[in-house]
Amino acid sequence: MTQKPSILVARAVFPGVIEKLSQHFVVDANQDDVLFTPDQLKQRLQGKQGVFTTGSERIDAGVLAVCPSLKICANMAVGYNNFDLDAMTAAGVLATNAPDVLTETTADFGFALMMATARRIAESEHFLRAGLWNRWRYDMFTGTEVHGSTLGIVGMGRIGQGIAKRGALGFGMKVIYHNRSQLDAATEAQCHATYVGKEELLRTADHVVLVVPYSAASHHTIGAPELALMKSTATLTNVARGGIVDDAALAKALREGQIAAAGLDVFEGEPSVHPDLLTVPNVVLTPHIASATVGTRRAMANLAADNLIGFLVSCKPVTPLNPQVLP
Repeated sequence: MTQKPSILVARAVFPGVIEKLSQHFVVDANQDDVLFTPDQLKQRLQGKQGVFTTGSERIDAGVLAVCPSLKICANMAVGYNNFDLDAMTAAGVLATNAPDVLTETTADFGFALMMATARRIAESEHFLRAGLWNRWRYDMFTGTEVHGSTLGIVGMGRIGQGIAKRGALGFGMKVIYHNRSQLDAATEAQCHATYVGKEELLRTADHVVLVVPYSAASHHTIGAPELALMKSTATLTNVARGGIVDDAALAKALREGQIAAAGLDVFEGEPSVHPDLLTVPNVVLTPHIASATVGTRRAMANLAADNLIGFLVSCKPVTPLNPQVLP
């Protein structure tokens, strides 16, 4: 009887997913959800052919050099900036991610976070909970219009397109976008979106939403110079990745009233948050939960599992990132 391949599930996940994987593999499951140090991760990967990862496990040349049996790393996320894809490809290790299954849920959350930011929902709730509400005033927590305003989207992939449709069709917003390349005319028409340059978007939009993938090229896509271009009444929402925004520059811009407000679901160096962001009232902060519905997280976990099963059992992964390593 052929011995089952061994895999590591690096973080806690739904028990049903562990059961599914156990039908095909010898599973080393971290259901205690210990955050591995780099050395601990290397140790746990010894003898493993596959690993189920989240964004907190860095797979790079150093890990690959001491884990020669490793053949696949399956990320339970659409983003994969925890992977050194070049190093993995050079080592012949397959990388997979979990696209598509979180598109609509993340678009929902991105739009909700933008609305909460524009309408000062978190700020006013803190005010109420602190027992400070004792009368009505005409200008109490007046925010920024959403309906009929201009929505600027940076990064027009699947999630960006979902946000565009919500804005245009649900809220009568004028949608402009900036992307590495312009979308085809049919997709633009579906999204009711117009392509513009980055500077024009920043100068024009009432609400800027970031949905661009993280890479060295997109690091600090929004920094002090970009914030200076935005309207003083504008909001900025980031549901992309930490590092897209210079968090220190953003905190300064918020404190000085350079822009009206911001909504952030992702941060540089998360789970740490820049301390300056915690001292300004006009920012909504959430702990990287844009895809956090039970159904979507189950779908993400199952897709990661299906990639491991598909590759190690039949050499047919579902969503490979570097298919050139396949036989």
